[in-house]
Amino acid sequence: MAAQRRAGPGGAERRRPAGGKARAGGTAPGRGWTLRGAAPGAALLGSAVLVGGLLGWSLPGGLQGGAEVLARGSEAVRDRFVEVACSGDYGAGRRFEGCTPRKCGRGVTDAVITREEAERIRSDVRRRIQEKIAQTFGISSSAMYLTKPTFFSRINSTEAKTTHDEYWHPHIDKVTYGSFDYTSLLYLSDYAEDFGGGRFVFMDEGSNKTIEPRTGRVSFFTSGSENLHRVEKVRWGTRYAVTISFTCNPDHGIGDPVLT
Repeated sequence: MAAQRRAGPGGAERRRPAGGKARAGGTAPGRGWTLRGAAPGAALLGSAVLVGGLLGWSLPGGLQGGAEVLARGSEAVRDRFVEVACSGDYGAGRRFEGCTPRKCGRGVTDAVITREEAERIRSDVRRRIQEKIAQTFGISSSAMYLTKPTFFSRINSTEAKTTHDEYWHPHIDKVTYGSFDYTSLLYLSDYAEDFGGGRFVFMDEGSNKTIEPRTGRVSFFTSGSENLHRVEKVRWGTRYAVTISFTCNPDHGIGDPVLT
């Protein structure tokens, strides 16, 4: 489909569908946001509120500060990793030697999955992401287990019909899902080319850190409260991604998911 580029805020280019306007809501095909496995319930926790299966956090003003882009959609990132101090979330239960995080942080790479492989969703994608996470955090790949929910998401600018469609709330994966120790996302569409908005945002004290999706890009991080995050609302186009999550507890492990 023919497309136009137009400078966005700060001079950054973005591509819009031919014919002019970026989709501002309600003009794109309906959102399908499919979750393989239901999120467990969670109690009200301080300023946290459960919304549609995601634990949304009411944040102080300092957490809404300026943004720093960790990975731009226009660049090819070989390997990038930012270490952050581990939270206490991993000490509350059993520790699994060789897997439970002792080093925490967030990484992004365009070198694990090729664009062609991302488009085909080849069967070995999960294994290769798992090995990359294990290598980065210095743990044993064999000690990691795929856990639920692992899901495919398709998000566009259509207004949310229920709270379950409200994907943009800040949350912590380990608090929301319980079993998560490591979270990864495989992006299947390009920021500013296929959609506007929809960036992944780590919410740090005083400064947000954003990742711009790119087809074949993998971002991954430890799942505790050191990595509070959200996804910006998609303004136009369609954003595709696969969330692949891992646990150290074999009791919470699942088989490879089937994408539908």
